[in-house]
Amino acid sequence: MTRSSVWRVGELAKRTGVSVRTLHWYEEIGLLSPPQRTDAGHRLYAAEDLGRLQQIRSLRQLGFSLDEIRECLGQRKFSPQQVIALHLGRLDEEIELQQRLRARLESIAARYGAAESVSAEEFIQAILAMTMMEKYFTKEQLQELDQRKGVIGADEIKAVEREWPELLAKVRTEMENNTDPADPRVQALAKRWMELLKAFSGGNREIEKSAATMYRNEPGVAQQYGVDPKMFPYIQKAIDAAKAS
Repeated sequence: MTRSSVWRVGELAKRTGVSVRTLHWYEEIGLLSPPQRTDAGHRLYAAEDLGRLQQIRSLRQLGFSLDEIRECLGQRKFSPQQVIALHLGRLDEEIELQQRLRARLESIAARYGAAESVSAEEFIQAILAMTMMEKYFTKEQLQELDQRKGVIGADEIKAVEREWPELLAKVRTEMENNTDPADPRVQALAKRWMELLKAFSGGNREIEKSAATMYRNEPGVAQQYGVDPKMFPYIQKAIDAAKAS
């Protein structure tokens, strides 16, 4: 392999915009481990390493966790072409969502003079909600969520909105106390968690995944709703423990 076809970590970081620290971290957790070294022990990245790095970055933009990426790339059937196809599909969705968001903002701007009674904070929160929902949920998922509101009813929605913060607080307490996920208290909380989640999603696993991705990638939104992303793996362990028993 010629010198021009390999890159040291600093060179690769400069060319790709991926920091040296991130590249080192990917190697430490076994995601990207260049096999080549210089005589002095410096990492050398070849073309195939760049291909894998592209897959990692694509999957990260799709909302995959690093553990999920490791699992995906470890499967032979999960080809580079599939990663690119997934990324292209998500970009198409994002372009459509950005166009719809632009139309909404133009509409708000056009009516701004007639909305003196609406506070700036209300505008900010409305725009934030639109942006986050449209960023992480597909058009079909948003339509399904709107339909769920009609099925559940206003009273039930208000009841869930009151119960959800209480449930999150209880889960956080058990998690911070390092309570075993198999403990009956946590099992009961996990069961109720799944019941409320199903009421929200109608049992649609893709909607549930989109919500989890939004909370994981948007700390501000998670904090607004009292969700700690660390709760998701904790609750999943409780669910797995319940299934095992």
